[in-house]
Amino acid sequence: MAYYWFKAFHIIGVVVWFAGLFYLVRLFIYHVEAEAEPEPAQSILKNQYELMEKRLYSIITTPGMVVTVAMAIGLLVQMPEYLKDGWMHIKLGLVAILLGYHFYCGRLMRQLHRGECQWSSQQLRALNEAPTLLLVAIVMLVIFKNNFPTGATTWLMVGLVVFMAATIQLYARKRRLDKEKALANAEAPEAQAL
Repeated sequence: MAYYWFKAFHIIGVVVWFAGLFYLVRLFIYHVEAEAEPEPAQSILKNQYELMEKRLYSIITTPGMVVTVAMAIGLLVQMPEYLKDGWMHIKLGLVAILLGYHFYCGRLMRQLHRGECQWSSQQLRALNEAPTLLLVAIVMLVIFKNNFPTGATTWLMVGLVVFMAATIQLYARKRRLDKEKALANAEAPEAQAL
């Protein structure tokens, strides 16, 4: 029975952790974009994003990570034979990358709060895709274990994920270019009036 409790709370932890990771970097994007706003909007937005980022990281994302890892340890104690499987080694490697991503996000958050972050909103949008790719790979490993499919269906799914990520990036670029164009059009009549 303990195995099922560990498994249930592991899944809950994963959902909470990923929800936090997805939203955290989105807040970073808004935080960086607030730099382009005039005062006092810039200060108000940046202060609000700092508060939201800190709360999200401390109250949701990190506890989700802790629950996920603690319950995974419980699962492995209950089923130590999983540690002999190749799929589990790959999964643990991907989780290690995800842990690094989590702590790197904490570092970026601190840099944003100090005004030292060098990432553009476009770069942060690309960074925001990393947990999605890791989530897909981890879930596929858990479901298929050592029978990971390598046929056409798998490559179709990989292609769809890449397509979705590229579409999101292209849409963000289009929005940015449209905003720049609208700003340039708004400034043109002012320049002519002078």
